Amino acid sequence: MSFFPRPAMASEPSAPPRRFYSGRDLARAQTIGDLRAMAMRRLPRFSAEYLEGGAEEEITMRRNRAAFDAHVFKPRVVRDVSHRNLSRTVLGKRRPLPFAIGPTGFNGLLWDQGDHVLARAAAKAGIPFSQSTTSNRAVEAFGDIPDLSHWFQLYLFGDDTIFPQIIAAADRANCEALIVTVDSPVLGNREWDRRNYRLGLDLSWSSKFNMLMHPGWMARILKNGCPPFPNLEPFIPEADRNLFGVARWCAKHHRSAISWQNIETIRSLWPRKLIIKGVQHEDDLKMCIDAGADGVVLSNHGGRQLDRAVSPVELIAPARAAAGPDFTILVDSGFRRGTEIVQALALGADAVLLGRATLYGLAAGGEAGATRAIDILAAEVDRTIGMLGLTHVDELDHHVFA
Repeated sequence: MSFFPRPAMASEPSAPPRRFYSGRDLARAQTIGDLRAMAMRRLPRFSAEYLEGGAEEEITMRRNRAAFDAHVFKPRVVRDVSHRNLSRTVLGKRRPLPFAIGPTGFNGLLWDQGDHVLARAAAKAGIPFSQSTTSNRAVEAFGDIPDLSHWFQLYLFGDDTIFPQIIAAADRANCEALIVTVDSPVLGNREWDRRNYRLGLDLSWSSKFNMLMHPGWMARILKNGCPPFPNLEPFIPEADRNLFGVARWCAKHHRSAISWQNIETIRSLWPRKLIIKGVQHEDDLKMCIDAGADGVVLSNHGGRQLDRAVSPVELIAPARAAAGPDFTILVDSGFRRGTEIVQALALGADAVLLGRATLYGLAAGGEAGATRAIDILAAEVDRTIGMLGLTHVDELDHHVFA
């Protein structure tokens, strides 16, 4: 029998087109791709584009996905892998899975109380939940979730009087870690997102009409009015404390001048673990270490900032070599598969932060959808290490690659 496929005869029917599942039954979602298809069907265009899109020609987004193709596995066989362990030590604590939910804003546009829903799913799985400054829930409002590992992400808006107050609120909420995002001195040019608006941040008529075509989304999201931004509202005029008013305020008060002295000030104000997010250069990694950070997130903001930027996956190995074995290195941007999480760990990352992957689950089905995303990725990680001939994610290193 030949291993080469024979040419199709003219009478043979072609294979039916493949499609991701996009219905409503979360149990039928086999991959993050299925959850994405379900989410895109439910969201109005402007909300879907905010979740999905990147900067300019979206080359960075495509590079993030393509970077995983540079590493192929070389599995070992005839080993006992009947008992496998996915736990990982991150920031001094043993976690049941080698990934966490990364910080994302405007989640209330994906599902009612989206941030709280994501936090519940994270706590149930035993993984950290990272809350964005631009989330739709107050940092102090997560105390009703038992066993939540709560991290808070900080944007520096306005002058030096604002961020100490936000840090103080995160401290009162007893957040386990503070993540300072530093890769946005200038806002990325998200052209596809802007096409949903007229002047400024006023939705175009076609976007408004498209929103009317999603009555289920409107009933769920807008039943109590537009989602608020309680972590920023103390600094915003009352008349602008609405979805688009807050977005305009953030753009107007976006801070382009950030110094390492600011990072040192934040370090002095924050009593627990400090992570710097958005590092993409080895010299900046050294500066983070010198400033007293406990870890970094290698990140290009999911392709939403600088187009044609390096993929964080390409930075893991050199970052680990430069930082040494004990410094915490996290990574995000582009992860959709458990095999990709395994690649990152083998290259030297301590854990992966998930953005769109769990947001697709959230938009597809709320807490159950986010839980489904976590379960899919956990199963893929587990299956991958077993097929590699390993029993624990801590065994992963460069030897698994061809």
